[in-house]
Amino acid sequence: MGGAVLTGGIFAASANQFRDSEGYFSVPTETFSTPGYALTSPPGEVSGTDPAARNLPFDLATLRLGAKSTDSNIFIGIAPMADIDRYLAGVKHAEIGSVSYHPFAVEYLDSAGTRTPAPPAKQQFWAASATGPGLQEIQWNLSPGQWGVVVMNADGTPGVTTDLAVGVRSDLLAPIASTLIIVGAVLLAIGVPMLIIGAVVLGRRNPAIRNTARAESFPAIPSPAAAQGGQVHATGGVFPAHLYGRLDGNPSRGLWLVKWLLAIPHYVVLAFLWLAFAVTTLIAGFAILFTGRYPHALFGFNVGVLRWTWRVGFYSYSALGTDRYPPFTLARTDYPADFDIDYPERLNRGLVLVKWWLLAIPHYLILGAISAPVATGNSGWRHGWNYGWDTDTERNGISLVVALVVIAGFALLFTARYPVGLFNLVVGINRWIFRVVTYAALFRDEYPPFRLDQGPDEPALARPHPPGTENPAS
Repeated sequence: MGGAVLTGGIFAASANQFRDSEGYFSVPTETFSTPGYALTSPPGEVSGTDPAARNLPFDLATLRLGAKSTDSNIFIGIAPMADIDRYLAGVKHAEIGSVSYHPFAVEYLDSAGTRTPAPPAKQQFWAASATGPGLQEIQWNLSPGQWGVVVMNADGTPGVTTDLAVGVRSDLLAPIASTLIIVGAVLLAIGVPMLIIGAVVLGRRNPAIRNTARAESFPAIPSPAAAQGGQVHATGGVFPAHLYGRLDGNPSRGLWLVKWLLAIPHYVVLAFLWLAFAVTTLIAGFAILFTGRYPHALFGFNVGVLRWTWRVGFYSYSALGTDRYPPFTLARTDYPADFDIDYPERLNRGLVLVKWWLLAIPHYLILGAISAPVATGNSGWRHGWNYGWDTDTERNGISLVVALVVIAGFALLFTARYPVGLFNLVVGINRWIFRVVTYAALFRDEYPPFRLDQGPDEPALARPHPPGTENPAS
């Protein structure tokens, strides 16, 4: 929350650079026209009923309106909406509806009528008005009530064409920005230490994994080697991040259609956990830079966040590998999906500055292609990871991972079977992604391999040998 408040304050402060020399924020000047007698704005409601608000030593908000016509004198005025409605009753005019600027387009709400209005400048109800040739401008301090703006030819004749400019200024912007920055900084000063303490406590309950890669690190899922009577051994070149996911029987035919709803509680918790993950990873980066070590408690917490993320993804739309609801815990369990990282005793201090962005770029490009949205619109790939639905309206589609999972979902729906080859591929893609996250999030210095290790287990951790043969690792 503190970060959001601070960001809002910085945004408000930086908005000052978009003001003009008189302190106004303005929209582009565009041309509006109607064959009728007047152009009007939609009714605008200004809240507040205290007359003393008009006597404050600063402007709550000041509206600047400008109208210019090249072929006739122009009138612009602002008045209570009730007076405008009475003045234009039975008069042909147009109300400006929705307006867009990129590109410029405007919708008009036309009102029919046969009555000819009296010249606007002679009316006494205008709160502010200006009339004459060329640019006519009014400035008006907002007051409580329902107000409207009217633009007409000064002589009250039909056929109004004008260039309109609108700007607004408030003396409250700078104080609001300063207040938000101060409040946000205070909240961060309180919240970040509390977040770190919470992460440390949770991390100590989920201690860092120190063991080398071994099949028994995932006891809930027996290795294929053991099932075939072979021996299990670790081989060289094993990457120290281990992602497992065993297809839990055949998942339900139709449950996958509503797992997005069932997983919402996890999504909410993970949103907060990933916020903490970002902060603790930054702190761990500084610790590595100065000490060459990843703090044990933060390591345990951050691995737990990745483990939780993988379990939820395995249940939902990263794999659909089980119908068993994921546990709400950072710790290892007997769930049919798990993730571990071997704890490093030492880390390179200098690599922490470049591996997460520069050295990982080749993997980002490959995974960007793998995880990019499958285009269904008028464009191609989009750079970056997309682990779900694409929200870009010009590139509507779903990522390749989700597309494969959806195919598996329809296979379940119609055949009640999950294609094994497709499951192995999906888990392999996730394994590659989590290896890159392990490297980019500073857990390890070993560079992730450029390979797609498919299947439920880490291949190097469960390599069977026929019974009776010698184990070369022994």
